[in-house]
Amino acid sequence: MSKTTPSTLALTQAGIAFDLHPYPYDPDAPRVGLQAAEALGIDPDQTFKTLMAELDGKPVCVVVPSPLEVSMKKLAAHFGGKSANMMKVPDAERLTGFKVGGISPFGQKKTVPTAIDETAQLFDTVYINAGQRGLLLSIAPDDAARVLNAGFVDLMA
Repeated sequence: MSKTTPSTLALTQAGIAFDLHPYPYDPDAPRVGLQAAEALGIDPDQTFKTLMAELDGKPVCVVVPSPLEVSMKKLAAHFGGKSANMMKVPDAERLTGFKVGGISPFGQKKTVPTAIDETAQLFDTVYINAGQRGLLLSIAPDDAARVLNAGFVDLMA
């Protein structure tokens, strides 16, 4: 497994501190983020998944706790749109340059508006995909928001 991904390169270039956490990726896991948290022995609420959505036909990225679901209504309201829906897998992979199960908000091929669920601020460190299946990175929430130019928002259903 490579420890260098577009995500780690982007964070390194931005001077952001992070640590890497490889884990045995299970492609059959019903919820990858929860499987990662269990494999690493970390709090599932501290493990955040990266989701790609479309807001009035335009791409957006959301980073939310792995156990929870996104409110599309809150997502649309945050970005000032009318309606939001999850992006289709092939579109998300093409846009980000990552495979589903390894999508990271950092180092995507195209920069898109990003929001992080406000619960990230409850932790000193959060775990987010590092751009490869089976690899998380730990980062301070404020550093993640700064490098992503993202706000902290209530996004939970």
